[in-house]
Amino acid sequence: MANPGFFQRQAHARRNTGLLIVLFLTAVTLITLAVCLVGYLVTRSQTSVLPFHYWLTSSHGLTTALAVVLLIGVGSLVRWADLAGGGSRVAKMVGARPIEPDTNDPEERKLRNIVEEMAIASGVPVPDLYVMDNETSINAFVAGYTPSEAVMVVTHGALTHLTRDELQGVVGHEFSHILNGDMRINVRLIALLAGILMLGQIGQFLLRAGFYSGGRSRNRDGRAQAAMGLIGLALMIIGYVGVFFGRLIQAAVSRQREMLADASSVQFTRNPEGIGSALFKIGMKGGYLDTTSHASDMNHMCFGESARMKFSTLLASHPPINERINAIQPGMLARLRSRLRDTEPSQKLRQDTARPAGKAGLNDLVNQVVAPARGRGSSSPVRSSLAPDTPQPAEKLSTRVGTVSAQSEAFAVQLLEQLPSTFRNLLYTRAGAIQLCYALLIFDLSPSIQKQRLALLTEHPLRGAQPDLLDKMLPALARLGETARFPVLELAMPALRKLDPDERDTLLENVQKLVAADNRVSLFELALTTFLNRHLGLGAEQVVPVKYRNYRQVMPALRRLLSLFARAGTDTPEDADKLYLEAMAGFGTGQEESRAGKVSMRELREALEILNRLSPLLKPAVIDACGYCVTHDGKVDVREYELMRLVADQLDCPMPPL
Repeated sequence: MANPGFFQRQAHARRNTGLLIVLFLTAVTLITLAVCLVGYLVTRSQTSVLPFHYWLTSSHGLTTALAVVLLIGVGSLVRWADLAGGGSRVAKMVGARPIEPDTNDPEERKLRNIVEEMAIASGVPVPDLYVMDNETSINAFVAGYTPSEAVMVVTHGALTHLTRDELQGVVGHEFSHILNGDMRINVRLIALLAGILMLGQIGQFLLRAGFYSGGRSRNRDGRAQAAMGLIGLALMIIGYVGVFFGRLIQAAVSRQREMLADASSVQFTRNPEGIGSALFKIGMKGGYLDTTSHASDMNHMCFGESARMKFSTLLASHPPINERINAIQPGMLARLRSRLRDTEPSQKLRQDTARPAGKAGLNDLVNQVVAPARGRGSSSPVRSSLAPDTPQPAEKLSTRVGTVSAQSEAFAVQLLEQLPSTFRNLLYTRAGAIQLCYALLIFDLSPSIQKQRLALLTEHPLRGAQPDLLDKMLPALARLGETARFPVLELAMPALRKLDPDERDTLLENVQKLVAADNRVSLFELALTTFLNRHLGLGAEQVVPVKYRNYRQVMPALRRLLSLFARAGTDTPEDADKLYLEAMAGFGTGQEESRAGKVSMRELREALEILNRLSPLLKPAVIDACGYCVTHDGKVDVREYELMRLVADQLDCPMPPL
């Protein structure tokens, strides 16, 4: 059975987007009717005493309704367009500062190391990092539309108050939002709430203009100004009633996802006390964002509550701290509080974390996710051995998608330790990231052939070949070997994302020149070019919509993909044909071709573009069929893994190292 923790949550996130639109339209309808009622009460004496439903269909009513809908729509569209810049725009909106990859600050360095380990272990590009320097509270959030352009923002308090294990728990929580598609709905919710809030803001303006000016005026316009003030008061009340229901929507969309993200953090880190202790410190010190006016807008996105509000039990976007801690591990809250009794006054301990635990039903839901990761209520030890974690033929690779295992995390930690300091620092620069792409294609060639290939590139101080940088990269890549190719590329993604459009186009052209130099395309060259086009090409930040909801619609694309995998996983045409038919058995209609044909690079890309438009719940079977081809002999070599990574990346299914 496919891993429900990733694919079902992906589908649920897409359904939540549709639900959000429906709830928003419902709120707009109710607000419009309320404003029309105010307009009816103001104008009925000037027209005629018509019943409200007749007035609503008159010119006055239709004009009022249209004006309200346009006002809310324009407010949401303006914020939607403003947030089109993705996660980086959200980070700038709250005044966050980018953390430079080569930072010397020890706390920022600690965060970057944790994020890089988690990115390599989960198989996603490293997100850009930001810090809110003036926030002493403990909080964090991720923003963006796709994992390839995600950003992670943390407060200064999170960096200074949290230990490495606690910060790792917070990072694991935020990575869950990246993997499960929560970021898109979070950003869109900000835009939708902005339109509803605009009505209340206009009401505030009219209220000030009417009462403040009217109180000082002694002429005949005083009554008109007072009337304007009353209208403003009514609009403000209606607007903030709309905001109240908007916060209800915010809380309804966010609460369960936060509990599941907590559970995923435990699954990723295998250390329940890391995130549990981080939550406890938020309960003690608070997570409110006091230096930005967008705290309430960001409430549903953050690790903990970011804004103070009345009716917190009803409107809070997160479950109570104690409920989250006890859901992670029963009894943990008592242990964490007892550790502080020798150093903290007892009065300080009597706060939100002392409230009774939540209902067992919700705890059981979360424990279904946490239980496999925490045997006997404690973290499972990370195995030090880095022996190949090869799945057996019966195991389905879709169960690994969107997860972090002990082996993949240990691999990430050891890889980062093995990277030479100069080599690693070069990955954080634009010039170094570009040269890495070139070096990955030539590091296993002889020096003379390397020079011939690099001579094909047009000279340029940034985009052309730079021998001094390549001389530092090529020996390191040769020593690290083939298994490090994709992980180091993921480390370079923050720098590659900073390239201008012209620089990206030139990079892609130069990579294609190096690939075409020997008139053949290896599986790694295919994987590299497709990866770069997917994440740096035109439309890289756009969300791919679902178009196909059954396999019959994509059967030609499936045949091409599995033909390639069958040929790559066998040595003879006869074995390839047999493996192809076995892989297609789960999709076929009994009329399958009996041979695994050759597939060109263009055909494979077209097939993957089609398959990426499948419903999330249909993608596990595609991953498993490809996995069956590469694991049928009981092992996965580097070439097969890179091909598997290619397919998983193009289907937006993060594949950790095997």
